[in-house]
Amino acid sequence: MSENGLDRFDPLRLERAWNLLARWIAEDRLPAAAAVVGTSRGMTHARHFGRQRVAAESPALRSDALFLIASPTKPIVATALLMLVEAGEIQLIDTVARYVPEFGKHGKRAITLAHCLTHTSGLPDMLPDNDALRVARAPLAEFVARVCALSPDFVPGRNVQYQSLGFLMLAQVLERVTGQTVGEFLAERIFAPLGMTDSWLGLPGTVTAEGEPRVDPELRARVAEIRIGPIRLSGASHWNGDYWLGLGAPWGGLVSSATDLGRLAGHLLAIHRGESGIIARGTLEAMTANQLARLPDVPEIHRRCFPWGYGWQLEWPTHPTTFGALLSERAYGHWGATGTLVWIDPARDAFGVVLSTQPIELGRRLLTQFTSAVCAAIEP
Repeated sequence: MSENGLDRFDPLRLERAWNLLARWIAEDRLPAAAAVVGTSRGMTHARHFGRQRVAAESPALRSDALFLIASPTKPIVATALLMLVEAGEIQLIDTVARYVPEFGKHGKRAITLAHCLTHTSGLPDMLPDNDALRVARAPLAEFVARVCALSPDFVPGRNVQYQSLGFLMLAQVLERVTGQTVGEFLAERIFAPLGMTDSWLGLPGTVTAEGEPRVDPELRARVAEIRIGPIRLSGASHWNGDYWLGLGAPWGGLVSSATDLGRLAGHLLAIHRGESGIIARGTLEAMTANQLARLPDVPEIHRRCFPWGYGWQLEWPTHPTTFGALLSERAYGHWGATGTLVWIDPARDAFGVVLSTQPIELGRRLLTQFTSAVCAAIEP
């Protein structure tokens, strides 16, 4: 993508948005941030602010910095799954147990792929022993085995509960259908076609003789360090380690750059406008429609006020996880616990990507304010 589409943005107002990030870095409210904005026709060059490491004496953030983006991984994995739907390989009404038979125990036999994509499966967000598994550097297969032994918190389709474990099981379905790992599938079917050369679901590396994972040292040096601080997010203390950066968790393990995610966002906007792409326009429209409206047993407040598509959160204007007050009702996106936000607004033909190293428990408000400043710069 080029900067051809940036005539949609008022340059003075857009500069105000960049200045907000610069000010928050100077005030140490964010250790680092990288951001791009754009349209279906182009995007800005990535702006980089702050420092590569949390320590005050750290060098400046690299121009090729990488970020652990956390949960925006989910809609990208969802896109891969919808590619299999397009190919006639699977149906979203299929149960997970159809492909992963060991999953269908303890009341989980009725959980479908659609339930996992819309956070209506009844699975918890994380395993009860999530931290212990990370300390032990458990492989993803161990996480899968523990999920298969769980009982759901409610009957699938009857409620909404944010669940990372549903995306772990979706990844298992994809792997058993295709014979590829999710990382391999994403690299071949999404990253390579879009020129996303700085994106990996799990950084490549090696395992030492003692069984310790070691990611590629050159890539490792490019990853911006996340400020952990006093937050109590499960597993957060492991975000900066080689184990987590290399694990490739399909619910939150993507390592990428602002520019690469901007390429993806701009490509999706172009699909909305009728151009051909990695998925069909109708598929993308289904992914970004209110799928909770099709589930009659979901509480009305969720269907009406806090809707989900397939993998994508739709805009929730009255909730703290809103992407920004000035987006249209067609906007969708995803937050990441590591301090990241991707939003896409087809009605305004605009997107924003902001990747920080301040976990959203402490920095969400700042990223929302930045989004509002960017939206104010979009010309009709």
